[in-house]
Amino acid sequence: MVKRERRIFFSVLLNVCFTILEAVGGFWSNSLAILSDALHDFGDSVALGSSWLLERGASRSPDSSRTFGYQRLSLFSALFSAMLLVGGSLVILIQAIPRFVNPELVKAQGVIGIAVIGIIFNGAGVLLLHKGESLNERVLSWHLLEDVVGWIAILIGGLAIHLWDIYIIDPIITVGLTIFILYNVSKNLRETLNILLQGVPRHISIDNVRQELLQIKGVLGIHDIHIWSLEGETDILTGHIVVDEKCLETPDQTRKTIKEVLKKHHIEHSTIELESKDFCSGIECKEWHKET
Repeated sequence: MVKRERRIFFSVLLNVCFTILEAVGGFWSNSLAILSDALHDFGDSVALGSSWLLERGASRSPDSSRTFGYQRLSLFSALFSAMLLVGGSLVILIQAIPRFVNPELVKAQGVIGIAVIGIIFNGAGVLLLHKGESLNERVLSWHLLEDVVGWIAILIGGLAIHLWDIYIIDPIITVGLTIFILYNVSKNLRETLNILLQGVPRHISIDNVRQELLQIKGVLGIHDIHIWSLEGETDILTGHIVVDEKCLETPDQTRKTIKEVLKKHHIEHSTIELESKDFCSGIECKEWHKET
C-alpha cells in the first residue's frame, strides 16, 4: 500500500508540473489541442491528487465500524476520476467545433516542442502506475497512457502544420483524442460501477467456479453463492456447499480443498457453509432436493 501511495504521489507531482508548462505553451502557440489537453491534464491532476489522498485513507486497518477496512475508498477515487474525465472531454468538444469553421494560426514549432515534453512526462507517469494492480491505479494509468497517445498524435499534427500550414489539423486532432478518451474511460467506468454494485468481477466466471466445485469428491450441490470484489484486487466469495457425510466428518479438510479450487480463480477470501444433503437452506437448495 505504501508503494502504491508513492507511485500515485510522484504521478501527481509530474502531472501538476507539466500541466502548468502545458497551459503556458498552449496560450503561446495558440493550439487548441494543447490548451484542451491542458484542461484534461488539470482534471488528471485533481483526480490524481484525490487518488493519493484516498489511497492514504484506504490503507487504514479494519475497525469495529468498517470490518472490511477502508480499501473501497480507492473505488470512489476511480469513479471521481472517470466522471471528471468525461466532463472535461465534453468541454473540449464544445471548444473544438468553432475551429472547424474558422481555423486559427498555430505556432507549429511550439506544438512540436511541447508534444515531445508531454510524451516524456506522461510516459514516466505510466511507467510508475503500470506497476500497480488496483483498479484505481489502472484508471489513472489509462489517463496518462491516453495522454501519451494523444501527445504522439499532437506531435504528428504539429509536424504536418509546420510542413503544410494546414491549421484545421489542430481541431481534428482534438476531436479524435476526445473520442478516444471517452471510449476508454467508459470501460473503466463500467467496471467501477460493477464493483460498487457488488457484481461478479469480469475476470471470474461464476459458472466455471460452480462446475469446478461440483467436481470435488463429496460435493453434492451449491447454492446461495455470491462473488464480488472489494476494490478490484480482493475477490470474495460466500456460499453454501452441500456435501456427503464423509466430507462432514473432516470439515476442515473439505474447506481447505474448496479454498484451493477458489484460489485458482483469484478468490482468496471466502466464507463457506458446509451442509448435509438432509439439511440445507435457501430456494436453490429446495430445487436441488426436488431434482434428487
